[in-house]
Amino acid sequence: MPVSTMPEATMPTSATPHEPSSPTTPGSTTRSAAAARERTAVLESQIVQRPGDYRVLTGDRPTGALHLGHLLGTVANRVRLQDLGVEVFLIVADYQVITDRDDAGDLPATVREVLLDYLAAGLDPERSTVFTHSAVPALNQLLLPFLSLVTVAELERNPTVKAEAAAAAERGGRGMSGLLFTYPVHQAADILFCHGNLVPVGVDQLPHLEITRTVARRFNQRYAAAQPYFPEPDALIAPSTTILGADGRRMSKSRGNALELRASDDETVAYFKRARTDSDRAITYEPERRPEIANLLQIGAYFTGTTPQALADEVGSAGAGRLKAVVTEAVVEGLRPLRARRAELASAGPRHLAEALARGNARANAIADRTLDDVRDLMGMRY
Repeated sequence: MPVSTMPEATMPTSATPHEPSSPTTPGSTTRSAAAARERTAVLESQIVQRPGDYRVLTGDRPTGALHLGHLLGTVANRVRLQDLGVEVFLIVADYQVITDRDDAGDLPATVREVLLDYLAAGLDPERSTVFTHSAVPALNQLLLPFLSLVTVAELERNPTVKAEAAAAAERGGRGMSGLLFTYPVHQAADILFCHGNLVPVGVDQLPHLEITRTVARRFNQRYAAAQPYFPEPDALIAPSTTILGADGRRMSKSRGNALELRASDDETVAYFKRARTDSDRAITYEPERRPEIANLLQIGAYFTGTTPQALADEVGSAGAGRLKAVVTEAVVEGLRPLRARRAELASAGPRHLAEALARGNARANAIADRTLDDVRDLMGMRY
């Protein structure tokens, strides 16, 4: 349904006066991956026409500096949406760091590294709202009424929860934390506190978003049937595939196979030298049969502004060595402006980062406070 045909979302009087309309249909059922991709194509055309109708919530757990997989998988898309005029809320989910670990490490230092990466990549704190979980109490308080809207069985069926439960059983010792078990509902609070109506996700994350849609729908049915309060957010399927690390597995800092955005040119060269390929000399783009080669082609294509297939045709029978050389040069040159900007920000000291985060936290708090006030009113809990 085109956004232009949707009425403005009706909010209680204390809500943010410029809340975007919801591009979803209340009561709609779980969408398949194919349907989500079709919907994404429609949304992309609408975003270009009316970016102000959309409010995006996205973010990362601050477990380390960002890497190439973050840039190609999420960060570049966030910058694109921001530059199109979409209102972007970017959460540094520090509470989520402790869902599955006893030691969170030096969180202040890690958050600073993530902020450096965000700003260096082009996210503008004057246009996008960057904030931390722990700095927005009203957002987290929404978790309590939202938990009443889902069942234990529904949480147990969530893929992330199921996977962690299985992993905990295998390794013994510490079981799954209550925070991790309720993670899908905490994510719903992250999205709905600001009335987010668009969430960039991969296909594997659709079940998470469905919990958010369920929470919004049930809250509206129970407490705001006459004038639905929360939008049911849409999924914007990520434009790129999963980026693999040098060992052929999904790129992850915890696996030690990631190329950090802050890495030096020499580190970048060394990284791609050890990247896995295969024994076929002719370079072809076949993601299913040749995932490591396809991964290099996707990375190279991103930084050269071409397609993986075109890059494969260019390298042809020159082999994996030539492909690695082409990709290495493309990444080094492509990341040069980002790395220069990052170094400039880092040399300026922590004050600029602290000020940017303080502005984002203040804006997020103002919106979360209004949302929590509205929720209390709708639930009859204003005393």
